[in-house]
Amino acid sequence: MKKTAERKKPGRMSDAAVQSKTGKTWPEWFKVLDAAGARKMSHQQIVAVLSKQHGVGPWWQQMVTVVYEQERGLREKYETAAGYQVSRSVTVAVPLAELFAAWDNKRQRARWLKEPDLVVRKATLNKSMRITWPDGRTNVEVSFYAKGDAKSQVAVQHNKLADAKDSERKRAYWGEALERLKEMLGG
Repeated sequence: MKKTAERKKPGRMSDAAVQSKTGKTWPEWFKVLDAAGARKMSHQQIVAVLSKQHGVGPWWQQMVTVVYEQERGLREKYETAAGYQVSRSVTVAVPLAELFAAWDNKRQRARWLKEPDLVVRKATLNKSMRITWPDGRTNVEVSFYAKGDAKSQVAVQHNKLADAKDSERKRAYWGEALERLKEMLGG
């Protein structure tokens, strides 16, 4: 018997992965949710169907619902209930305090970030930052993680973006910015 290659859409978990955690493949979930009338349901209603009728765990309820909504044209890529958002992260070979300082110190930030005059609303030393972006309408959540004594990670989530195109631009922006940050810190 000839084995066929599993098809996987870019950015989506494979059928094998979703089946191993939920008991169904993507096409099977789409069929189940279509039969339940999910095309006319809210996000919360779809989650409730997955939870109450199929016993799907909380994380997988969200994953299956979002992929279903995207597949059926009910949600665009990067779209959330609160608008659009993108996330990027980078791991660098520097201690956590040095990585945090590259964000916290305006002079250092100006060396790698094109918009250094952002408003830091709240900062927790070596842990997180809440930022209002210079456009005044979007915000950025930054989280810092130690990955050892001389290695750390920063994760950036840019929220309240206008649409999918704006999200793509910000995703590229943050990818380039984090690469500049990595280069500035030595690697």
